[in-house]
Amino acid sequence: MSRELPPLNALRAFEAAARHQSISQAAAELHVTHGAVSRQIRVLEEQLGLSLFDKDGRGVKLTDAGARLRDAAAEAFERLRAACGELRQRQDGAPFVLGCPGSLLARWFIPRLDRLNRELPDLRLQLSASEGELDPRRPGVDATLCFAAPPWPVDMQVHELAAERIGAVLSPRHPRYAELAAAPASALYDEPLLHTASRPQAWPQWALATGLDGARLQQGQGFEHLYYLLEAASAGLGVAIAPQQLVADDLAAGRLAAPWGFVETPARLALWVPQRRADRRAEQLAQWLREQLNA
Repeated sequence: MSRELPPLNALRAFEAAARHQSISQAAAELHVTHGAVSRQIRVLEEQLGLSLFDKDGRGVKLTDAGARLRDAAAEAFERLRAACGELRQRQDGAPFVLGCPGSLLARWFIPRLDRLNRELPDLRLQLSASEGELDPRRPGVDATLCFAAPPWPVDMQVHELAAERIGAVLSPRHPRYAELAAAPASALYDEPLLHTASRPQAWPQWALATGLDGARLQQGQGFEHLYYLLEAASAGLGVAIAPQQLVADDLAAGRLAAPWGFVETPARLALWVPQRRADRRAEQLAQWLREQLNA
């Protein structure tokens, strides 16, 4: 079976016609005549030995083979357009855009941002925060920093930075701080626990690793995002559950305490880089992040 590609002009004409379901609109987009597009499609059909379009009144519609080729061609041309756009951006000295959950950005990254800018001045980092589902493949983002568990997708270059460790934390401002801090973890059975919709599995996961009965834990005030959860804990409103990296500065400053320690989860804090966007700046950033997390 031949693996030789058809002429690029023929594929381009077909992709435009398939996308518009119109020879005329494809011709207008490509700035050629109706006849030129039709000839290119005939060349493609002859080389493949099958029909890609059927007549449909005064227009055309895709055959099953045409629909299959349309999907493959659309994906290929979109990837080419994206790659060319990214190369132009880099040529213009565009910043390195990093996607990051807002809670991780506010509680860990921003306090270290001045140091990063001093130590990696050529990176020209631009941060894109989100508390929703982060898509590391979305256009305009060079890399994404987030907690996730393997296996890793084959189309991503994933730089593992640190294991996720989660633990229960509370503030010295909590009304029962002295009592709870001196008690075993089982004292939390009687404590309404702060929780977040973004990590409903965190408390059961921690309880299992700590030897507690997760079914006996009581859910207290809920929050949409982890950032608000930790603000509430810092204000003494309850006991929260959080990754150690996000409360490291609060623990060091005495704003929060973790009397029962932290346990490792299957997740990893990692820098995700789409294979097609990989460049040396991602390697530099990953190394810098790893050093800061190990410090």
